[in-house]
Amino acid sequence: MDIKLAPSSLAESKVGLVALPVFEEDLGKKGAAAEFDALDGALGGVLRDIARQEGFTGKTGSKLLVHSHGKIAASHVLLLGLGARGKAELEALRKAAGSAAKEGTRVNAGKLAFAVPGAFGAFDEARAAAEGLQLGAYRYDKWRSKKDEEKKELKAAFVTSPEHKKNADADAGLALGLAVAEGVCFARDLVNEPAMFLTPTLLAQAAQKKLKVPGLTVTVHDRKKIEQLKMGMFLGVAQGSREEPKLIEIKYTPKGGARGAAGKAQPLALVGKAITFDSGGLSLKPADAMVDMKTDMAGSAAVFGAMLAIATQVKPNFPVHAYVGAAENMPSGTAYRPGDVLTARNGKTVEITNTDAEGRLVLGDVLNYAVEQSKPRCVIDLATLTGACIVALGMHTVGTWSNEDEWAGKVVAASKSAGESFWHMPLIEEVKDNLKSPIADMKNSGARWGGAISAALFLREFVEGNAWVHLDIAGPSTSDKDAGYHAKGGSGVGVRTLVDLVRSLEA
Repeated sequence: MDIKLAPSSLAESKVGLVALPVFEEDLGKKGAAAEFDALDGALGGVLRDIARQEGFTGKTGSKLLVHSHGKIAASHVLLLGLGARGKAELEALRKAAGSAAKEGTRVNAGKLAFAVPGAFGAFDEARAAAEGLQLGAYRYDKWRSKKDEEKKELKAAFVTSPEHKKNADADAGLALGLAVAEGVCFARDLVNEPAMFLTPTLLAQAAQKKLKVPGLTVTVHDRKKIEQLKMGMFLGVAQGSREEPKLIEIKYTPKGGARGAAGKAQPLALVGKAITFDSGGLSLKPADAMVDMKTDMAGSAAVFGAMLAIATQVKPNFPVHAYVGAAENMPSGTAYRPGDVLTARNGKTVEITNTDAEGRLVLGDVLNYAVEQSKPRCVIDLATLTGACIVALGMHTVGTWSNEDEWAGKVVAASKSAGESFWHMPLIEEVKDNLKSPIADMKNSGARWGGAISAALFLREFVEGNAWVHLDIAGPSTSDKDAGYHAKGGSGVGVRTLVDLVRSLEA
């Protein structure tokens, strides 16, 4: 969908649907909001009355769709609630834009115009509108023989605001929003893809193809290289599948090259979990718990999507490196077993008590490689790691652990800026007792209680004292319904936060 800024008012927009986000106060007497009054006037003064009769109050997340009956060019008018003016957040505008895109598709509008309220700043409003519209219009119907509502596709959207006419900040916000949305949509596509079409090899190829942009280099290592790197935990997980594991490295180099001052700056390192299918291995999952396990690579998808936006639009003046270990976790005659002992890249030995606690094994080796290779200012991993995190925080919030509170604060602050929900969780040292092994340095899983903390403590063993943040995205990595700018399936969570984190940092 083509998204552009447009100076025209909604009443003048030659589109199929016009969407107007409103604050609760806008529905009172005339003069509260010029755009609402103009649209109401063009419709013969009935819009305010219809809103009152239908019980639309402008509450956050509410919406009201009415037919224009030919009084304006658009056939439909959509009101979207932002809540009270003094308390409304930018995220409400992003969700409103997503709802507008969904309604525009449903009524077969073809084109829509979306007005921003002028309350959050030109840059932020244009960015939020672009992200919401693009993500709200997202559909994954690749494998349907007959595409859903094939003719109902939005061709264009116009973001309107008289206050932002010829505004450089609005132009910059729109450009960033479109780049971020592209990264999120790429991540969603990867998460939604069936595992048979997204093996470790095919995931690596998808990254190479999509990330072939200026400033990025993508290197893919095979099993032989992984063996040379002595990634015993990674190899242990991969040995049950006929699909070959892949180690994927992505490096963003600032303008001026690696030898320039910016190129020599201390990089930020990102690590993504990429279990392209997780059966649980010999500790086999129940059938209903296995259905969605093609999504166990959502951490890597977020990293890929973020790297795309970072290279094409953010272009920071410091390097950003990304590392992904991709494998399948399958049961077979060659699979690793409960009771086995694996030797990690850093020499630590790990007793396997549950082959379904495999993500931390791959991440541990890749984290260790990342800190050795990059010597980063901080290494951040994203992983659909534990069901325990969902029990603790639900389906919408990312668990955040760190060995440095300052870095945890930076990541959580970036999530708030991006409109994603992250929560700083504790690293409780006593929980580490869960990982004690009678025969090895540690176990890969322990008691049920504090399971998400145990997983974080396990990963900490491999960062060699470097600043590190662990993000457990098990809950919000997918959405169970269409709502706002979310679509059922992969969410692309983490992309926006990583982008905002990079934007907030200095070399």
